[in-house]
Amino acid sequence: MAVRATVSRFPVTQGALDECGIQWGISVTPFTAADETGQPPATAGRGDRLPRCERCWAYFNTYCDVERWGWACALCSTLNGFDDDALHRFQRPEACPELNASFIDFEMPVDVADGAGDGVLARPVYVAAVDLACSEEFLELIKSALLAALEALIPGSLFGLMTFSHKIGLYDVQGPVPVVKNVFIPPDSEEDGLAVALEDAMPLLSFLAPVDTCKDQIAAALDTLRPTSSWERGAASGQEADTVLLGGRGFGTAMSSLIDYLSSEYGSTFALARVFAFLSGAPDYGDGQLDTRRYGEQYASKGEDADLALLPEQIPFYRDLAAVAVQAGVCVDIFAVTDEYTDLASLKFLSIESGGSLFLYANADDSTLPQDIYRLLSRPYAFGCVLRLRTSPDFEPGHSYGHFFPDPQYENVQHIICCDSFATYAYDFDFTHADGFSRHTEPAVVQIAFQYSVIEPVEVASGNGPQSYPRFCLKRRLRIRTLQYRPANNINEIYDSVDQEAVLHILVHKVILVSLENGVREGRNSVHDWLAILITRYNDALRSDPRTPESHIDIDFSQCPHLQMIPQFVFGLLRSPLLRLHEEGIHPDYRIYLQCLFSSLEPSSLAKAIYPLLISYSSPNKQAFPRHTLSRAALTMSESPIFLLDAFTNLVVYYSLTADPSLPFPPPHDCLLRTTINALKQDRCITPKLMIVRGGQDDSSLFENYLIEEQDVDGSGYASGNGFISFREGIRNEVAEILKEESGS
Repeated sequence: MAVRATVSRFPVTQGALDECGIQWGISVTPFTAADETGQPPATAGRGDRLPRCERCWAYFNTYCDVERWGWACALCSTLNGFDDDALHRFQRPEACPELNASFIDFEMPVDVADGAGDGVLARPVYVAAVDLACSEEFLELIKSALLAALEALIPGSLFGLMTFSHKIGLYDVQGPVPVVKNVFIPPDSEEDGLAVALEDAMPLLSFLAPVDTCKDQIAAALDTLRPTSSWERGAASGQEADTVLLGGRGFGTAMSSLIDYLSSEYGSTFALARVFAFLSGAPDYGDGQLDTRRYGEQYASKGEDADLALLPEQIPFYRDLAAVAVQAGVCVDIFAVTDEYTDLASLKFLSIESGGSLFLYANADDSTLPQDIYRLLSRPYAFGCVLRLRTSPDFEPGHSYGHFFPDPQYENVQHIICCDSFATYAYDFDFTHADGFSRHTEPAVVQIAFQYSVIEPVEVASGNGPQSYPRFCLKRRLRIRTLQYRPANNINEIYDSVDQEAVLHILVHKVILVSLENGVREGRNSVHDWLAILITRYNDALRSDPRTPESHIDIDFSQCPHLQMIPQFVFGLLRSPLLRLHEEGIHPDYRIYLQCLFSSLEPSSLAKAIYPLLISYSSPNKQAFPRHTLSRAALTMSESPIFLLDAFTNLVVYYSLTADPSLPFPPPHDCLLRTTINALKQDRCITPKLMIVRGGQDDSSLFENYLIEEQDVDGSGYASGNGFISFREGIRNEVAEILKEESGS
């Protein structure tokens, strides 16, 4: 569990918080194998025996004051008594990690009635749902992706293959020849649904095949997949065949039926089923049809905000379906491969609210889909998660951000259906009363409890020899992290403790929320205004020193290194497709994809996605400088021949125009540069695209487009006097106006 606070010295009062202008909160990545310093958790058994505070229900931890017969809660100071079991265990403190560690993983008992436990089969279940109202190129990509997925699945997993178009196809691959049963989808929404239930068409346990014994048959079934013909789609929709291009994509009905199909084995065969839905366009058949004509509306001529009009969902069908999926133990990942408007604003809820992810690829030619799905299946994940954040009484969580849903009964409790080691969530803090921290010398305390389930393989010997067959058991664990933060004595201590990437993390979550509610323009304005207020408050602090000239305005945070990247981060955010306007050519589906991606990233990854990292190398084996500004001037001044740009989704190696021709191109596989690239690619939730270009010979437009400091924030491109310099001047003028108004002069 990695936790990063925006400031490690907390403001003492609401006034101190307002005076510093900093976002106050934390980011939490609960399922990482180690904390933010690389330290793994201590482990312990029987977390259900861990003492809890009678008042605030916080868990006993190493910061509690312990007496002979009881303990004082580190959060609320309530005195609690030990029961006989705790008294007996704590007589051997070396065997009790909770006395010595603040980051612990506890084993929890599993309720066998819930369909789990050491003696109950709980196999991993995966289903691929493939769109056949598609092109040949799309289908070839999906076949490659699913063959890669099969290699990542552990033996003993169950796999099902379903197709959808104007009909649903269920594949039985457990015999010598794959068999498909088709169920036709009604063209319009009907109360009766499918004419034949999927369970009646094919028993679920015939549909779900063991990967270790049926891998070849699954591959053979994939090889038989073909796009549905225009004749088939026309016959199903009642149209002439030559008037039907694509379409006939009954995605909503297919997903609804599949979730109902799988639900019968939830809690017996599986504890979580993961569905990979592959889409080549918008659903336009059966339930959950989406009208793509709204993308072509002339919003400007109507005086409407196109961004605000295209961000909300059209219909609640997919949000409602996600709630059904959660109850059925089904998590849906959506992989959309299309450059046409698909209305991800409506579709996204099926993935993010069921615990899945949303992926978007513009075309099949250079798609990283096979690598992405392999990574997705290769990394560990937890499910059935509950995340609870508690604080000492003087402050509390304000808003929470991330792909989870709040508990309907308890405050500050979030449910996460499926969580991998990259999934990150955020909280901002508010004071509970005007006085702030009542005891300025006492540390503020944050305790994060993360309860989750994992499926682990258990080797069970067969009766006749050393052979074994795969079996799985469900484990329940409780991960607890308790942290202390000292209140700051003054504003300088706050500024000196800032984590810039954590500040950006909270800021991006907030601006996404503003954009969804009020439109992209309002999101841009909120970011710009926040930066102006922060710089104003910083200059107020500088002017408290009589040696600072009143006319001086520092917009570069020259006296505070921990804030110096903030203007670049804000500039990069304004230049990002996340906040660029519809009229600049930003596709609404791409914006939705970025909203979903950015709101799940941890702070360091998000910082690279917003303001890429540019590193220079004097040779493939020697780094020259660890960070440059994103400008052509930086390239010229560095005099380095090689640059590595890390934009999170893209990695670009650029050989400058002046690079010595004797330098090896491309970089050798055993050099430092390649080692760095490989390490960066491994440490990603998605597969970054790698491009290696030689300046003056190859197309270097992708690299040059990332040199954003010479671009205007409104997208006017390269021009003298624009870009980051003019942005700084604009902020300077705004800050000067605010300071002038506040001084009354």
